[in-house]
Amino acid sequence: HGLLRQVTRAQDILRLTPAGLYCEAGDFYIDPLRKVSRAVVTHGHSDHARPGHDAVLATKETLAVMAARYGDKFAAAQQPARLGETIALGDASITLKPAGHVVGSAQVVIEVADKRVVVSGDYKRARDPTCPPFEPVPCDLFITEATFGLPLFRHPPASDEVAKLLHSLRLFPDRPHIIGAYSLGKAQRFIALLREAAYSAPIYVDAATAKLCAIYESHGVPLGDIRLAASQSANTINGAIIVGKAEFPDGTNDPVTAYASGWMRTRKRARAANVDLPLIVSDHADWHELTATIAEVAPGELWITHGAEAALIHWATTRGIRARPLSIAGYG
Repeated sequence: HGLLRQVTRAQDILRLTPAGLYCEAGDFYIDPLRKVSRAVVTHGHSDHARPGHDAVLATKETLAVMAARYGDKFAAAQQPARLGETIALGDASITLKPAGHVVGSAQVVIEVADKRVVVSGDYKRARDPTCPPFEPVPCDLFITEATFGLPLFRHPPASDEVAKLLHSLRLFPDRPHIIGAYSLGKAQRFIALLREAAYSAPIYVDAATAKLCAIYESHGVPLGDIRLAASQSANTINGAIIVGKAEFPDGTNDPVTAYASGWMRTRKRARAANVDLPLIVSDHADWHELTATIAEVAPGELWITHGAEAALIHWATTRGIRARPLSIAGYG
């Protein structure tokens, strides 16, 4: 246990390698960028979850997403972990805690000796009916994403954006409304919010989104009547909501196009999306949520990755928190 004697600071627990973040005490990588012997995966988005590892530890939902995307043999060995379950890996112990990002998403809490590091993965603090809420864990070192790490980003309630879509549907009841949304996470959250807003009609999706909706359903997230958009008649599509990509049959009325993203907050991005209805819906924390989370977990040190780091570093250092950027190529 010579390594344990060397761990005098939290930042000794993890180091950045060409394959990604590596924990020597437990001999594992978190969301590695290339094939490794053991990976701990925070969630199923492809910039975090890659196939080909010898062993993958993740929540059962994340393992199911990876199998749906990459095939059942995406890793030589798979180890499901329950949220809140502590697992010993070498001289380290890890616990997965809810991240509130997408189905199965988790923070990785690593403890070695008397030091604790939390790797957030992607996360948000806003309510999401499709996954457990983010659970703050006090720690010595917090590694946070910063996708929306600028003060201008303040996401409105997602229910308000859903209400905008339903208002448009009332104004144009004969036009299909097609919503661009990530097939994993955003699509299912938007569908669930539509159901909460009492929209009970069938919702049409593309094949990739349908496959992932089935995973949500199989893990206890009801999404209502979901149907494939392909091969539907114009009469069926007119006046319907479509989530994802779709090619419309002849006779379809002019669609109302929408795009759901936190980037719709900026005029430049909203114009570039070239849609009728930009909807500000994000599965990442906004500036207020990022700073509130950091204050809540109260780390001695903060590492910031995949996003706008400079503003968050300035915010943290003015509050006495050591902070630095962590550049991991391949995350986005």
